[in-house]
Amino acid sequence: MNSHNLIFKNRKASFNYSFSDKYIAGVVLKGSEIKSIKDQSVDFSNSYCILKHNEIFIIGMKIKEYKFANLNNHDPDRDRKLLLNRNEINQIKKKVSEKKFSIIPTKLFMSSRGLVKIEIGLGKGKKEYDKREDIKQRDIDRKLRENI
Repeated sequence: MNSHNLIFKNRKASFNYSFSDKYIAGVVLKGSEIKSIKDQSVDFSNSYCILKHNEIFIIGMKIKEYKFANLNNHDPDRDRKLLLNRNEINQIKKKVSEKKFSIIPTKLFMSSRGLVKIEIGLGKGKKEYDKREDIKQRDIDRKLRENI
């Protein structure tokens, strides 16, 4: 991701889910939404994606209203369509229906061309003992880095 400008990372997602596949999708946005994203007025920590009519939508991503857009402002809680090609949608649909994966957004960034992209991952929820193992491993790594 060297040519991408990372705006947000969903840190809760990697703690609560173990991911198998990741996809990069475009997001259908309005003009005032893009300006709000550039102002970093986004919260997508509790968001998720659903399949509806062979399309993928992101639910729960809140983009605050742009303060300088008067009448043409957007609805902060609206569902936004993700842009993926048909083969990727079919792969995601197959894994979600057969293997019971969840579609979770992990990163929101600007591409080198100035387009807003979102990275989504297919993940399964971690059990409580998996989370404890992650915390232990993180503490061990931190102690090793301090000793070096």
